[in-house]
Amino acid sequence: MQKIPFKERPDWRQTAEKLGFMFHTIDGEAYWDESAYYQFSLKQIENDLEDPTTEIHEMCMDLANKVARSEELLERLSIPPAFHDLVCNSWLEGHPHLYGRLDFSYAGTGPAKLLELNYDTPTSLYETAAFQWGWLEQNIERGLLPRHADQFNSIDTRLHQAFAQLGIKRPFYFASMKESVEDKATTDYLRLVAEQVGIESRHIDIEDIGLNAEGRFVDLEERWIPHLFKLHAWEFIFHEPFGAAIAQCDTQFFEPAWKAIISNKGILPLLWEFNQGHPNLLESYLDPHPNSAVPKGWVRKPFFSREGANIELRTADDQVVKEDGPYTDAPFILQALAPLPRFDDSYTLIGSWVIGDQAAGIGVREDNSLITKDSSRFLPHLILD
Repeated sequence: MQKIPFKERPDWRQTAEKLGFMFHTIDGEAYWDESAYYQFSLKQIENDLEDPTTEIHEMCMDLANKVARSEELLERLSIPPAFHDLVCNSWLEGHPHLYGRLDFSYAGTGPAKLLELNYDTPTSLYETAAFQWGWLEQNIERGLLPRHADQFNSIDTRLHQAFAQLGIKRPFYFASMKESVEDKATTDYLRLVAEQVGIESRHIDIEDIGLNAEGRFVDLEERWIPHLFKLHAWEFIFHEPFGAAIAQCDTQFFEPAWKAIISNKGILPLLWEFNQGHPNLLESYLDPHPNSAVPKGWVRKPFFSREGANIELRTADDQVVKEDGPYTDAPFILQALAPLPRFDDSYTLIGSWVIGDQAAGIGVREDNSLITKDSSRFLPHLILD
Protein backbone atom coordinates (compact mmCIF):
# COMPACT_ATOMS: atom_id res chain seq x y z
CA MET A 1 0.00 0.00 0.00
CA GLN A 2 1.54 3.26 -1.16
CA LYS A 3 0.42 6.81 -1.73
CA ILE A 4 1.63 7.90 -5.16
CA PRO A 5 1.67 11.58 -6.23
CA PHE A 6 -0.08 11.97 -9.58
CA LYS A 7 -0.97 14.66 -12.08
CA GLU A 8 -4.58 15.83 -11.96
CA ARG A 9 -6.64 15.68 -15.15
CA PRO A 10 -6.96 19.27 -16.35
CA ASP A 11 -10.68 18.78 -17.07
CA TRP A 12 -11.73 16.74 -14.04
CA ARG A 13 -13.89 19.50 -12.53
CA GLN A 14 -15.83 19.95 -15.74
CA THR A 15 -16.22 16.17 -15.97
CA ALA A 16 -17.46 15.99 -12.38
CA GLU A 17 -20.05 18.72 -12.87
CA LYS A 18 -21.22 17.26 -16.17
CA LEU A 19 -21.87 13.98 -14.34
CA GLY A 20 -23.65 15.67 -11.44
CA PHE A 21 -20.80 15.27 -8.93
CA MET A 22 -21.37 18.77 -7.58
CA PHE A 23 -19.81 18.30 -4.13
CA HIS A 24 -16.27 17.66 -5.42
CA THR A 25 -15.35 20.85 -3.55
CA ILE A 26 -16.99 21.75 -0.23
CA ASP A 27 -16.74 25.25 1.27
CA GLY A 28 -13.77 25.98 -0.98
CA GLU A 29 -11.85 22.88 0.14
CA ALA A 30 -11.21 19.85 -2.04
CA TYR A 31 -13.29 16.77 -1.29
CA TRP A 32 -12.34 14.83 -4.42
CA ASP A 33 -8.53 14.83 -4.55
CA GLU A 34 -6.68 13.22 -7.47
CA SER A 35 -3.31 14.83 -6.78
CA ALA A 36 -2.33 11.36 -5.56
CA TYR A 37 -3.71 7.84 -5.53
CA TYR A 38 -3.38 4.81 -3.27
CA GLN A 39 -1.79 1.74 -4.79
CA PHE A 40 -2.46 -1.76 -3.44
CA SER A 41 -1.23 -5.20 -4.41
CA LEU A 42 -3.81 -7.80 -5.38
CA LYS A 43 -2.84 -9.83 -2.31
CA GLN A 44 -3.49 -6.85 -0.02
CA ILE A 45 -6.92 -6.34 -1.56
CA GLU A 46 -8.00 -9.97 -1.60
CA ASN A 47 -6.51 -11.20 1.67
CA ASP A 48 -6.51 -8.09 3.87
CA LEU A 49 -9.67 -6.25 2.77
CA GLU A 50 -12.04 -8.30 0.60
CA ASP A 51 -11.95 -11.53 2.65
CA PRO A 52 -12.32 -9.79 6.05
CA THR A 53 -15.19 -7.68 4.68
CA THR A 54 -17.03 -10.83 3.62
CA GLU A 55 -16.33 -12.55 6.93
CA ILE A 56 -17.38 -9.60 9.09
CA HIS A 57 -20.52 -9.12 7.02
CA GLU A 58 -21.43 -12.75 7.70
CA MET A 59 -20.82 -12.15 11.42
CA CYS A 60 -23.13 -9.14 11.26
CA MET A 61 -25.89 -11.15 9.61
CA ASP A 62 -25.51 -13.85 12.25
CA LEU A 63 -25.63 -11.22 14.98
CA ALA A 64 -28.69 -9.53 13.45
CA ASN A 65 -30.41 -12.90 13.63
CA LYS A 66 -29.52 -13.25 17.32
CA VAL A 67 -30.62 -9.73 18.20
CA ALA A 68 -33.91 -10.04 16.31
CA ARG A 69 -34.79 -12.96 18.60
CA SER A 70 -33.71 -11.36 21.88
CA GLU A 71 -35.44 -8.55 23.79
CA GLU A 72 -32.37 -8.25 26.01
CA LEU A 73 -30.04 -7.62 23.06
CA LEU A 74 -32.47 -5.12 21.52
CA GLU A 75 -32.46 -3.20 24.79
CA ARG A 76 -28.66 -3.25 24.90
CA LEU A 77 -28.70 -1.51 21.52
CA SER A 78 -31.09 1.19 22.82
CA ILE A 79 -33.70 0.42 20.17
CA PRO A 80 -36.96 1.93 21.49
CA PRO A 81 -39.34 -0.78 22.76
CA ALA A 82 -42.17 0.58 20.61
CA PHE A 83 -40.15 -0.40 17.52
CA HIS A 84 -38.92 -3.84 18.60
CA ASP A 85 -41.61 -5.63 16.60
CA LEU A 86 -40.97 -3.51 13.49
CA VAL A 87 -37.24 -4.20 13.61
CA CYS A 88 -37.55 -7.89 14.44
CA ASN A 89 -40.31 -8.63 11.94
CA SER A 90 -38.37 -6.98 9.13
CA TRP A 91 -35.55 -9.45 9.79
CA LEU A 92 -37.72 -12.50 10.40
CA GLU A 93 -39.74 -11.79 7.24
CA GLY A 94 -36.54 -11.45 5.20
CA HIS A 95 -36.89 -7.85 4.04
CA PRO A 96 -34.18 -7.32 1.39
CA HIS A 97 -31.28 -4.92 1.71
CA LEU A 98 -28.97 -3.18 -0.75
CA TYR A 99 -25.71 -1.98 0.70
CA GLY A 100 -23.40 -1.17 3.60
CA ARG A 101 -19.91 0.14 4.31
CA LEU A 102 -17.31 -1.11 6.78
CA ASP A 103 -14.59 1.35 7.84
CA PHE A 104 -11.13 -0.06 8.50
CA SER A 105 -7.80 1.11 9.82
CA TYR A 106 -5.25 -0.48 7.49
CA ALA A 107 -1.68 0.44 6.61
CA GLY A 108 -0.85 -2.30 4.11
CA THR A 109 0.44 -4.86 6.61
CA GLY A 110 -1.19 -6.84 9.36
CA PRO A 111 -4.93 -7.39 9.73
CA ALA A 112 -7.25 -4.52 8.88
CA LYS A 113 -9.09 -3.40 12.02
CA LEU A 114 -12.82 -2.71 11.89
CA LEU A 115 -13.60 0.75 13.27
CA GLU A 116 -17.28 1.14 12.43
CA LEU A 117 -20.20 -0.29 10.49
CA ASN A 118 -22.25 2.02 8.27
CA TYR A 119 -25.13 -0.22 7.25
CA ASP A 120 -28.14 2.09 7.14
CA THR A 121 -27.26 5.38 5.42
CA PRO A 122 -23.68 5.14 4.11
CA THR A 123 -22.57 7.83 1.71
CA SER A 124 -19.44 8.31 -0.47
CA LEU A 125 -21.14 5.77 -2.75
CA TYR A 126 -21.11 7.66 -6.06
CA GLU A 127 -17.48 8.71 -5.86
CA THR A 128 -16.46 5.16 -4.91
CA ALA A 129 -18.57 3.29 -7.44
CA ALA A 130 -18.45 5.61 -10.44
CA PHE A 131 -16.18 8.64 -10.33
CA GLN A 132 -12.99 6.89 -9.21
CA TRP A 133 -13.64 4.18 -11.82
CA GLY A 134 -13.89 6.90 -14.45
CA TRP A 135 -10.60 8.34 -13.17
CA LEU A 136 -8.92 4.96 -13.72
CA GLU A 137 -10.38 4.37 -17.18
CA GLN A 138 -9.60 7.88 -18.41
CA ASN A 139 -6.00 7.81 -17.21
CA ILE A 140 -5.45 4.41 -18.82
CA GLU A 141 -6.94 5.70 -22.09
CA ARG A 142 -4.62 8.73 -21.95
CA GLY A 143 -1.58 6.51 -21.41
CA LEU A 144 -0.90 7.84 -17.91
CA LEU A 145 -1.52 4.53 -16.13
CA PRO A 146 -0.58 1.02 -17.31
CA ARG A 147 -3.28 -0.98 -19.09
CA HIS A 148 -3.14 -3.76 -16.50
CA ALA A 149 -3.94 -1.36 -13.64
CA ASP A 150 -7.21 -2.30 -11.94
CA GLN A 151 -9.44 -1.32 -9.03
CA PHE A 152 -11.27 -3.27 -6.34
CA ASN A 153 -14.57 -1.92 -7.59
CA SER A 154 -17.52 -4.00 -8.78
CA ILE A 155 -20.00 -1.80 -6.90
CA ASP A 156 -21.88 -0.50 -9.92
CA THR A 157 -22.23 -3.97 -11.46
CA ARG A 158 -23.38 -5.51 -8.19
CA LEU A 159 -25.88 -2.70 -7.59
CA HIS A 160 -27.43 -3.36 -10.99
CA GLN A 161 -27.68 -7.04 -10.09
CA ALA A 162 -29.15 -6.26 -6.66
CA PHE A 163 -31.88 -4.00 -8.05
CA ALA A 164 -32.72 -6.48 -10.80
CA GLN A 165 -33.07 -9.29 -8.25
CA LEU A 166 -35.66 -7.28 -6.29
CA GLY A 167 -38.17 -7.84 -9.08
CA ILE A 168 -39.93 -4.54 -8.33
CA LYS A 169 -42.82 -3.70 -10.68
CA ARG A 170 -44.27 -0.59 -9.02
CA PRO A 171 -42.74 2.90 -8.64
CA PHE A 172 -39.64 3.08 -6.46
CA TYR A 173 -39.07 6.40 -4.67
CA PHE A 174 -35.63 7.65 -3.62
CA ALA A 175 -35.62 10.20 -0.81
CA SER A 176 -33.06 12.50 0.79
CA MET A 177 -33.15 15.69 2.83
CA LYS A 178 -33.54 18.89 0.82
CA GLU A 179 -30.45 20.67 2.08
CA SER A 180 -27.93 17.85 1.52
CA VAL A 181 -26.21 17.94 -1.88
CA GLU A 182 -24.21 14.81 -1.06
CA ASP A 183 -27.27 12.82 0.02
CA LYS A 184 -29.15 13.88 -3.12
CA ALA A 185 -26.21 12.74 -5.26
CA THR A 186 -26.25 9.35 -3.52
CA THR A 187 -29.97 8.84 -4.08
CA ASP A 188 -29.75 10.15 -7.66
CA TYR A 189 -27.06 7.58 -8.42
CA LEU A 190 -29.11 4.74 -6.92
CA ARG A 191 -32.21 5.96 -8.77
CA LEU A 192 -30.29 5.91 -12.05
CA VAL A 193 -29.15 2.33 -11.42
CA ALA A 194 -32.75 1.30 -10.68
CA GLU A 195 -33.94 2.96 -13.90
CA GLN A 196 -31.26 1.15 -15.89
CA VAL A 197 -32.68 -2.22 -14.83
CA GLY A 198 -36.21 -1.20 -15.78
CA ILE A 199 -37.65 0.04 -12.47
CA GLU A 200 -39.86 3.13 -12.60
CA SER A 201 -38.00 5.47 -10.24
CA ARG A 202 -38.85 8.85 -8.74
CA HIS A 203 -37.12 11.34 -6.45
CA ILE A 204 -38.88 12.84 -3.46
CA ASP A 205 -37.55 15.05 -0.69
CA ILE A 206 -38.01 13.41 2.69
CA GLU A 207 -39.76 16.55 3.95
CA ASP A 208 -42.40 16.14 1.21
CA ILE A 209 -43.50 12.61 2.13
CA GLY A 210 -47.03 12.66 3.50
CA LEU A 211 -49.35 10.28 5.33
CA ASN A 212 -52.91 9.96 4.02
CA ALA A 213 -56.10 9.08 5.89
CA GLU A 214 -55.62 5.38 5.14
CA GLY A 215 -52.21 5.38 6.82
CA ARG A 216 -50.27 5.16 3.55
CA PHE A 217 -47.18 7.20 2.76
CA VAL A 218 -47.80 9.38 -0.30
CA ASP A 219 -46.03 11.92 -2.49
CA LEU A 220 -47.07 15.52 -3.14
CA GLU A 221 -49.64 14.33 -5.69
CA GLU A 222 -51.19 11.96 -3.13
CA ARG A 223 -49.77 8.94 -4.97
CA TRP A 224 -48.95 5.93 -2.80
CA ILE A 225 -45.25 5.21 -2.24
CA PRO A 226 -44.96 1.41 -2.55
CA HIS A 227 -41.15 1.22 -2.31
CA LEU A 228 -38.96 3.81 -0.61
CA PHE A 229 -35.21 4.18 -0.37
CA LYS A 230 -34.77 6.73 2.40
CA LEU A 231 -31.34 8.20 3.12
CA HIS A 232 -32.48 8.96 6.64
CA ALA A 233 -31.38 6.95 9.65
CA TRP A 234 -33.74 4.65 11.50
CA GLU A 235 -32.61 6.07 14.84
CA PHE A 236 -34.02 9.43 13.69
CA ILE A 237 -37.23 7.90 12.35
CA PHE A 238 -37.89 6.16 15.66
CA HIS A 239 -38.24 9.57 17.31
CA GLU A 240 -40.14 11.42 14.58
CA PRO A 241 -43.93 11.87 14.41
CA PHE A 242 -44.44 9.68 11.33
CA GLY A 243 -42.29 6.88 12.73
CA ALA A 244 -45.22 5.32 14.56
CA ALA A 245 -47.10 4.90 11.25
CA ILE A 246 -44.48 2.69 9.63
CA ALA A 247 -45.51 -0.61 11.21
CA GLN A 248 -49.05 -0.30 9.82
CA CYS A 249 -48.19 1.14 6.41
CA ASP A 250 -47.62 -0.98 3.31
CA THR A 251 -44.46 0.70 2.04
CA GLN A 252 -41.34 -1.42 1.55
CA PHE A 253 -38.35 0.40 3.04
CA PHE A 254 -34.73 0.39 1.94
CA GLU A 255 -32.73 0.03 3.96
CA PRO A 256 -35.05 -2.24 6.01
CA ALA A 257 -35.76 -1.62 9.69
CA TRP A 258 -33.50 -4.49 10.78
CA LYS A 259 -30.54 -2.36 9.69
CA ALA A 260 -31.11 -0.46 12.96
CA ILE A 261 -29.54 -3.48 14.65
CA ILE A 262 -26.18 -3.21 12.90
CA SER A 263 -25.99 0.51 12.14
CA ASN A 264 -25.33 1.91 15.61
CA LYS A 265 -22.02 1.60 17.37
CA GLY A 266 -23.56 -0.48 20.14
CA ILE A 267 -23.18 -3.42 17.77
CA LEU A 268 -19.37 -3.28 18.09
CA PRO A 269 -19.25 -4.58 21.69
CA LEU A 270 -21.66 -7.35 20.67
CA LEU A 271 -19.49 -8.29 17.70
CA TRP A 272 -16.53 -8.54 20.06
CA GLU A 273 -18.52 -10.47 22.67
CA PHE A 274 -19.62 -13.13 20.17
CA ASN A 275 -16.36 -13.23 18.17
CA GLN A 276 -13.77 -12.40 20.81
CA GLY A 277 -10.19 -12.42 19.58
CA HIS A 278 -11.03 -12.23 15.87
CA PRO A 279 -8.02 -10.59 14.19
CA ASN A 280 -10.08 -7.94 12.38
CA LEU A 281 -12.10 -6.87 15.43
CA LEU A 282 -11.15 -4.42 18.16
CA GLU A 283 -11.89 -4.97 21.82
CA SER A 284 -15.08 -3.01 22.54
CA TYR A 285 -17.38 -2.56 25.53
CA LEU A 286 -20.32 -0.49 26.68
CA ASP A 287 -18.80 2.50 28.48
CA PRO A 288 -19.97 2.38 32.13
CA HIS A 289 -18.54 5.83 32.94
CA PRO A 290 -19.02 8.05 29.86
CA ASN A 291 -18.24 11.23 31.82
CA SER A 292 -14.81 10.04 32.97
CA ALA A 293 -11.53 10.52 31.12
CA VAL A 294 -10.92 8.20 28.18
CA PRO A 295 -8.23 5.64 29.11
CA LYS A 296 -4.95 5.64 27.20
CA GLY A 297 -5.17 3.58 24.03
CA TRP A 298 -8.97 3.76 23.80
CA VAL A 299 -11.69 5.61 21.88
CA ARG A 300 -15.07 6.73 23.20
CA LYS A 301 -17.92 6.74 20.66
CA PRO A 302 -21.65 7.40 21.06
CA PHE A 303 -24.06 4.75 19.81
CA PHE A 304 -25.49 7.25 17.33
CA SER A 305 -22.96 9.53 15.70
CA ARG A 306 -22.04 10.69 12.21
CA GLU A 307 -18.95 12.12 10.55
CA GLY A 308 -16.82 11.78 13.69
CA ALA A 309 -19.11 13.84 15.92
CA ASN A 310 -18.71 13.39 19.71
CA ILE A 311 -15.82 10.95 19.33
CA GLU A 312 -12.89 11.24 21.73
CA LEU A 313 -9.66 9.25 21.76
CA ARG A 314 -6.53 9.12 23.87
CA THR A 315 -3.37 7.74 22.31
CA ALA A 316 -0.85 5.56 24.11
CA ASP A 317 1.37 8.64 24.60
CA ASP A 318 -1.55 10.55 26.19
CA GLN A 319 -2.52 12.72 23.21
CA VAL A 320 -6.24 13.54 23.33
CA VAL A 321 -8.22 14.12 20.12
CA LYS A 322 -11.92 14.91 20.30
CA GLU A 323 -14.74 16.26 18.17
CA ASP A 324 -17.78 18.10 19.46
CA GLY A 325 -21.26 17.39 18.21
CA PRO A 326 -24.94 16.91 19.04
CA TYR A 327 -24.88 13.23 20.02
CA THR A 328 -24.62 13.61 23.78
CA ASP A 329 -27.72 11.84 25.08
CA ALA A 330 -27.10 8.26 23.88
CA PRO A 331 -25.01 5.52 25.48
CA PHE A 332 -21.31 5.35 24.60
CA ILE A 333 -18.89 2.56 23.85
CA LEU A 334 -15.18 2.20 24.49
CA GLN A 335 -13.16 0.69 21.66
CA ALA A 336 -9.47 -0.19 21.66
CA LEU A 337 -7.59 2.38 19.60
CA ALA A 338 -6.27 1.31 16.20
CA PRO A 339 -4.77 4.60 14.99
CA LEU A 340 -5.27 5.44 11.34
CA PRO A 341 -2.03 5.16 9.35
CA ARG A 342 -0.36 8.39 8.34
CA PHE A 343 0.65 9.05 4.74
CA ASP A 344 2.41 12.39 4.30
CA ASP A 345 0.43 14.75 6.54
CA SER A 346 -2.87 12.88 6.39
CA TYR A 347 -4.55 10.00 8.21
CA THR A 348 -6.07 7.37 5.94
CA LEU A 349 -9.33 5.41 6.31
CA ILE A 350 -10.50 2.53 4.11
CA GLY A 351 -14.24 2.22 3.46
CA SER A 352 -15.07 -1.29 2.22
CA TRP A 353 -18.46 -1.75 0.56
CA VAL A 354 -20.89 -4.65 0.70
CA ILE A 355 -23.58 -4.82 -1.99
CA GLY A 356 -26.25 -7.35 -1.15
CA ASP A 357 -24.08 -9.86 0.67
CA GLN A 358 -20.92 -9.46 -1.44
CA ALA A 359 -17.75 -7.46 -0.77
CA ALA A 360 -17.67 -5.14 -3.77
CA GLY A 361 -15.02 -2.42 -3.54
CA ILE A 362 -13.23 0.22 -1.50
CA GLY A 363 -12.98 3.98 -1.19
CA VAL A 364 -10.09 5.79 0.49
CA ARG A 365 -10.57 8.94 2.55
CA GLU A 366 -7.99 11.17 4.22
CA ASP A 367 -8.29 13.65 7.06
CA ASN A 368 -5.88 15.95 8.85
CA SER A 369 -7.04 14.39 12.14
CA LEU A 370 -7.10 10.89 13.62
CA ILE A 371 -10.90 11.30 13.59
CA THR A 372 -12.35 11.22 10.07
CA LYS A 373 -14.93 13.99 9.63
CA ASP A 374 -17.11 15.48 6.92
CA SER A 375 -14.10 17.62 5.94
CA SER A 376 -12.19 14.56 4.76
CA ARG A 377 -10.84 14.12 1.22
CA PHE A 378 -11.55 11.22 -1.13
CA LEU A 379 -8.64 9.83 -3.16
CA PRO A 380 -8.83 7.18 -5.90
CA HIS A 381 -7.06 3.84 -5.65
CA LEU A 382 -5.73 1.18 -7.97
CA ILE A 383 -4.36 -2.36 -7.90
CA LEU A 384 -0.95 -2.81 -9.46
CA ASP A 385 1.57 -5.61 -8.90
